This record gives sequence, C-alpha cells and structure tokens, in this order.
Amino acid sequence: MMGRSIRIMLPIFLLLLVENGRGVKSASNYLIGLGSYDITGPAADVNMMGYANMDQTASGIHFRLRARAFVVAEPQGKRIVFVNLDACMASQLVTIKVLERLKARYGDLYTENNVAISGIHTHAGPGGYLQYVVYLVTSLGFVRQSFDALVDGIEQSIIQAHDNLRTGSIYVNKGELLDAGVNRSPSAYLNNPAAERSKYKYDVDKDMTLLKFVDDEWGPVGSFNWFATHGTSMSRTNSLISGDNKGASARFMEDWFEQTNGGSISTDVSKINKIPRRISSIIPLAKDTHHELLELAASFDSSSGKSTIKFTSLAKRVRSALRQTEMPAFVSAFCQTNCGDVSPNVLGAFCLDTGLPCDFNHSTCGGKNELCYGRGPGYPDEFESTRIIGERQFRKAVELFNAASEQLNGKIDYRHTFVDFSKLDVTIPKEGGGTNVVKTCPAAMGFAFAAGTTDGPGAFDFKQGDDSGNAFWRLVRNVLKTPGKEQNDCQHPKPILLDTGEMKQPYDWAPSILPVQILRIGQLVILSVPGEFTTMAGRRLRDAVKTVLTSGDTKEFGSNVHVVIAGLTNTYSQYVTTFEEYQIQRYEGASTLYGPHTLSGYIQEFKKLAAALISGQSVESGPQPPDLLNKQISLLTPVVMDATPLGVNFGDVSLDVPKNSTFKRGDNVTVVFWSACPRNDLMTEGTFALVEILKGKDSWRPAYDDDDFCLRFIWSRPAKLSTRSHATIQWIIPQTAASGVYRIRHFGAAKSLLGSIKHFTGASSGFVVA
Repeated sequence: MMGRSIRIMLPIFLLLLVENGRGVKSASNYLIGLGSYDITGPAADVNMMGYANMDQTASGIHFRLRARAFVVAEPQGKRIVFVNLDACMASQLVTIKVLERLKARYGDLYTENNVAISGIHTHAGPGGYLQYVVYLVTSLGFVRQSFDALVDGIEQSIIQAHDNLRTGSIYVNKGELLDAGVNRSPSAYLNNPAAERSKYKYDVDKDMTLLKFVDDEWGPVGSFNWFATHGTSMSRTNSLISGDNKGASARFMEDWFEQTNGGSISTDVSKINKIPRRISSIIPLAKDTHHELLELAASFDSSSGKSTIKFTSLAKRVRSALRQTEMPAFVSAFCQTNCGDVSPNVLGAFCLDTGLPCDFNHSTCGGKNELCYGRGPGYPDEFESTRIIGERQFRKAVELFNAASEQLNGKIDYRHTFVDFSKLDVTIPKEGGGTNVVKTCPAAMGFAFAAGTTDGPGAFDFKQGDDSGNAFWRLVRNVLKTPGKEQNDCQHPKPILLDTGEMKQPYDWAPSILPVQILRIGQLVILSVPGEFTTMAGRRLRDAVKTVLTSGDTKEFGSNVHVVIAGLTNTYSQYVTTFEEYQIQRYEGASTLYGPHTLSGYIQEFKKLAAALISGQSVESGPQPPDLLNKQISLLTPVVMDATPLGVNFGDVSLDVPKNSTFKRGDNVTVVFWSACPRNDLMTEGTFALVEILKGKDSWRPAYDDDDFCLRFIWSRPAKLSTRSHATIQWIIPQTAASGVYRIRHFGAAKSLLGSIKHFTGASSGFVVA
C-alpha cells in the first residue's frame, strides 16, 4: 500500500514543485547529454589487467565492456565531462590521446581541466593499454588493440553525449548499501586512531551517491553513481571478459529502465527479482502447443542461418536492433570510489585446505598466502557472486533513482593541476603544535605487494604485513635496481621489493607526475584521484575538502555540499593508505607508491584546488606527464592465420543441440562452432554470439547477444600455436525467456596466410524452450 500511495502522490508533489518554481521546469539551467560505446577490445590471447597473473589470458566474453559518458554544461558557460569505463583503471596515455582527439574535433571546449576518465576496476578486461613498464609486464608489453578500443570508445561516448546535449535537470540522492563490501585488510584499518574510528559505524563506506539525469522533454535519461567495492567478484582464474559486479549493475539498470518503457517506473523495488529482457515483451509468441514447436524446430537445421540476412545486420547488438523509439538510450554507470581495502567477497576469507578463516594479520594459511581466498555470496560460483553483488548495487541505485528529489543548482566549475609526487614537499601538523615539512618519495613497491590480497593471492613466500622482507628476494631485486639509503629511509617501514620510481629502462616503470582534479556541478563536488584510496584515506580527503568548501566567509556552498571521490581516474598510481595503515604494510600499504605521506600530499593539493574553486582563482597547470607511446614495446604474437580441417568451413557446427531437443528455463544450451581468432575483428558494437527466436514461420529475430549476462562466448585452441579453434556458446536460459523456437548463431572473422580477413557465420539447429 505504501508503494501505491507514493505513486499516487508523486505526480501531485511534482506539480506543486513546478508551481513553486522549484520543479522540473526550473531545471533548465543545465544542458545534459549522455553517451555509451563499446570498449570490449581483444577477446583472445591478451593478458587481463588487475591480478598480474600471467596465466589469466582472455578467451571469450562474459559480457561486453562499455564507456559511458555524461556532459553537463551551463548554456552560455562552463562544462564538464565524466567518462566511466568498464576497465580496470584509467590510463595516462589513453587520457592524453583522447584529449588530443577532442581538441582536433572541438578546439578548447574539452581539455585536461574539465574531462575526467575513470575506471570501475574490473579485473576481467584486456590489459596492455597503460604506458608504464610495471603495468605491462604480464601483458607482454603494449597491446595496441586494447589501447585503440579504449581511445575510440571514449571518444565516441563523448561525441554522443555532446551531440545529445539538451536542457534538463540533475538530482542527487544518497543512501546506505550494507551487503556489497567488506574490509579485506581489517588489521590495517584497526591501526587508525580509535577516536577517528569511533566516528564511523562501519570499517568500509556503505554510502552510495547517485545522480539522476532528467531531460526536459524525454524525462529520465540516465544515472551515474559512486559506491566503494572492488571489481574482484570474478577471480584471477577467470578468462572471460567481464565488467564484473559494477558492469553487471549497469546492464541490469539499463535493461530495467528500458523494460519499464522509458520512464513508467515502479517504486516497489521488491518486485525486481530477476532482470527481464525486453525481447520477451516485444516479440511474444502465440501459445503454440509443444508438438507444434517441436515441428518448427525440426524444420530448421544449422544451414538455415547462412543466407537469410547480410552479416553486418545480423551481427548488430540486440539492444540497437530492438530500439523502437527516438528517445535517447538510457545510460547508467556504476562508478568506483575509495575501494582500496573493500572486497565484494562478503562471506570472508577462508583457507582452501582447511575451510577455516585465514590468519587475521597476514591473510595466510599455515604461513602461506596462496591458499587464502575471499568468498563471494555465490561461492563457489563466481558468475553467481558477480550477479548477486551487481544486483545489490542495482537495487539500491533503483531505490535512490526513484526517490531522488534534491536538485543540483549552481555553477559548473573545475580545477586541475599536475603534481610531481616523487618529490613533493608536504606540510603536516606537529604534535604539540606547529608544523613539519616532510617529503613524498620516488615510487616503490613493498614485499607485501607480491603477496596479493584475499581477492587474488600472490605466490612464493610473500605475505601481507611484511615490514622486513628477506635476503633472497633482495638479491633478486638488486638485479633490477638496488634502492639507495635515501629511498629506503623515505619509504620506511616499507621494505622495497621494486624501486619502480627510479627504474628508467627501457622507459619509465612507474608514474611520478599525477593529475589532481576537482569537478563541480552545483552543490556536488567530484574529486578525481588517480589511484585506489582506502576507506579511511577517502574519508580524510573528503572531510578535508568539505571543510575548505564550507568554511570562511564564502556562501558558495553553505553546509549543503556532496563530496564524492572518483577513484582510478585519469591515470593510475596504485594505492593510497593512511599514515597509520602504511605502518602495517598490508598489500595496500606496500602498494602506496610514494611513501607514508602520500595521503597527506593529496590532502594538501586538493585543499589548494578547493580554495581556488571557491575563490575563483586559477591554478598552475604543473609539470606535464610524459607521452611514452613511441617508446612502447610489444611482445604479443600476432595472429598468423586461421584454418579448419579438410571439408570443414568456418562457422560449421562442431557440436549441435540434440535433434528435436526441448529445454526449460534455467537450462544451459551449449553449441560449439569451428571458429577463428577473435582478434581478427573485435566486433565493436557487434557480437560474436547471438540467440534468435523464431517469429512466425520464417523470420528470426535477435533475442540475446554477447552483451547479455546469460550468454557466454568461449573461444579455445586445441594447442597454443594451433591455427584451428572453436567457439563454444553457452546460453543459460533466463527465467523470463519467452516460450518458442530458438537457435544460436556465431559470427567471426578468419585470417588467411596472406593476411586477408573473411567474415563468416554459423547457426545451430532449432530447439524449443518450453
């Protein structure tokens, strides 16, 4: 009854707001535009970015990756762009090249000052797109296809958002999500002052902050939210490209909105148990008898799909093919914030051998880290854990979206500078009064870095919480670079495993110059940080900036200001812990590159930007980061050629569905095709896999593609250097799938010995979903 009352009262409430000059009509002080584009990249042979596991090489697609962008502008004034990537993190080199393209297209409209590019931190996307050596080792160097897919997709998403600019309003809402993240380094968190910890109910941030974008004509057109949890629901052994839990959340919310007919939104979130696919409502079948369906299925064999429609149209994404309205596609992004010590594996960390909890301080089992793994809510099924954590974020976002009523009003503004964090003077308070000046350090990674985390343990005898190191690994380290006394003293108590900031061959191993950026939309302030802040580090930064924005004589904000941290933005420089957490040297502390005062350096520089923002003063641009594109090295073997056995064509079915087969919802339908390397054509904004449903007696309609959570495209070779390959397509039939006759199709591209690329298709026999 409460949901019905809300639905009845909401139109009246909105009407009253309009009458009072504070509703939707008063929101036309902004121009808003949103865009989205495919950034999936190479789905084979390329090492995945995140776990630094050389054995984790892409071999298919769980669901596709996207760049989602929003542009907000004052009609005659400033504007900002925020891009959210289904990628592990932003890249300095990608940012540089995107900005070059934007300058060529728009002049000085979009620059490093007002463009932010942020990653969701999935650990299941192709790597090789960053420019510093330490992030390219496991991918065998630079991967041009990964890099180009990101640059192209980001540019296209911004172009869409720019072209979609229309008058509209933005609403902000905030709420707690309790069951989507736990602290994976609680022993380090407990080293923060007890008085500080007592101010907070939880040892991770539970707040989600959401923006709702409302077009004056079309109504709601999108949402972006920030919530802290790692993109590690998919494990270090997964080889399918995936947006992990945040990418799943975005799919769920975009499909939910389209299913609600572009704005007829139920406020009863409890009814959202499964994510319905719009295909079942757009092309419902008549209630054929089971016998009639079997007859139809039997009449369509695998050869029937080879000449019905041209390849290019059949490979088109289902969401594009089914759009039947001029209304802009709804864009929903689930952005990352201070997730440094936050894991989605909410059941806790346990030993594989004993089933007992791991050691609290070091996350080891019998002194070894390799057996200590965090468990997600769907354990042992990582796909199910991804779905559950994704759905929990999605549900909270829907709740906040439906209830959003606080309208953003005020200036669009921004400040940006580059800071050399390898030698930054930082002024910090001194006990008893006064101040001290300390320094940050050239980048270095500690021994505990190699231990990994409970989300993805490392190897050998490394362990978290190691503040001394050992002699053997020091000898190995010294082959690369022996850190000097000044660097050791600066990084203390971190025992240095890799002195990356002082390693320059064949080019820089780690960044030193980092972007620091503030974006403002009315009373919302976004802090763009180029790394992973831990929970308490993020709290300190937000509080420090909020104090600057709300103190003094200025009336810009008053007490009503929302400050969010956008993590992994514009470039990547690993972790940022508090000074106290750094002393413990868990994984996050060992990965805080610039020493124990890194967080204090960020707070100092962001306070300067905040002060300049409210005073209207400009800031110096700072030293420019290097463009290392021309120095990149790639050792990844190119595709030489593809082949099939004699008498077999690309696209032929190797393993078909059983003849006259019938499946029920929840079943796994598997078909295997003779295929070719997916690197020959990335199928950007297309698909390698398609489920089609029979409409009438001879018309196949697209139902699901490789951008759907329920459809998996798995590619494999019988041997590493084999020219032959298979594509296995698995369709886990959703509970909302319409009854009818279906078939599975595969699209690919084969490379000949002479280098020419030829596209092909294949289709399974028809089968019944009853």
